[in-house]
Amino acid sequence: MPIALITGITGQDGSYLAEQLLAKGYTVHGMIRRASNFNTQRIEHLFNDPEIYNQRLFLHHGDLTDSSNLNRLLEKIGPNEIYNLAAQSHVKVSFEVPEYTAEVDGLGTLRFLDSIKEVGLEKRARFYQASTSELFGLVQEVPQTEKTPFYPRSPYGVAKLYGYWIVVNYRESYGLHASNGILFNHESPRRGETFVTRKITRAAGRIREGMQEHVALGNLGAQRDWGYAPEYTEMMWRMLQQEQPGDYVCATQETHTVREFCEHSFAAVDMPLTFEGEGENEVGRDEKGIVRVKVNPNYYRPAEVELLIGNPEKARRELGWQPKVTFAELVQIMAKADWDLAKKEKLLAA
Repeated sequence: MPIALITGITGQDGSYLAEQLLAKGYTVHGMIRRASNFNTQRIEHLFNDPEIYNQRLFLHHGDLTDSSNLNRLLEKIGPNEIYNLAAQSHVKVSFEVPEYTAEVDGLGTLRFLDSIKEVGLEKRARFYQASTSELFGLVQEVPQTEKTPFYPRSPYGVAKLYGYWIVVNYRESYGLHASNGILFNHESPRRGETFVTRKITRAAGRIREGMQEHVALGNLGAQRDWGYAPEYTEMMWRMLQQEQPGDYVCATQETHTVREFCEHSFAAVDMPLTFEGEGENEVGRDEKGIVRVKVNPNYYRPAEVELLIGNPEKARRELGWQPKVTFAELVQIMAKADWDLAKKEKLLAA
């Protein structure tokens, strides 16, 4: 029975990956940070299943800033596959906590790779690193491929760039089976509510139920390549099943604006929007003319990433992977889930 270790198991990707690996017959170990409050909502259904928790799923306290802790976990667990999904992953927040972002997202990856080598797992364990389309930042070509030059535009992107290259370095220097998944934006109803997609779908449901007046966003014209998270975690697994490690773009090769995401989200809750104005004065109005979407310049990034669109041809060719859920279907899934959530909240508040 293969053994997997997932950092960031309580996040969106970690929770889907844990489900998928358990379904494939894995024993799954997850690393979680110690906190005053439990943050296990996304894996609560696994956590509360006595046939899974402490039988095939095990949780351990740990942190990517603690090398000795990583060493102990690797020695104790002896994993065949390691998925490093833990990160300070919010781009806007990375401008406010750049040093912490670098410690976790950059040096944390180095600590992990070095721990694998130090405990003697370099010939046994396969390592997946969660890289990001934010590496491309100020894009140098359209669409972006594995060969596109990087130009990150945030402390998050720069930290992840170090993580990317240290994976390549350890792979070439020590023979580690270590791979980078350059994942473009991927979403689901489990996405954190501070991320723009979930912020929009949450707001759409709450506005539709009369629990919120409007939502304030940043750059409505920013274009992103959005996919469905469970499909992307499946690709992570496929990468580690390859005989040789490598780096792969994971994307849909379609791009849509934040404005389009708003339009689809509000349409999904039977509240179509019409946008008017430009820049900071742009608004989205419902059929009654009430403003439901506003622009707040405070949400602008110091250095904006205007366009991201990936070409996953290498993943199609070598991994047999390609996305199936369309952009419209993705937004529908998220908006419907958050509308149901708003209805439940309204009922509980009554």
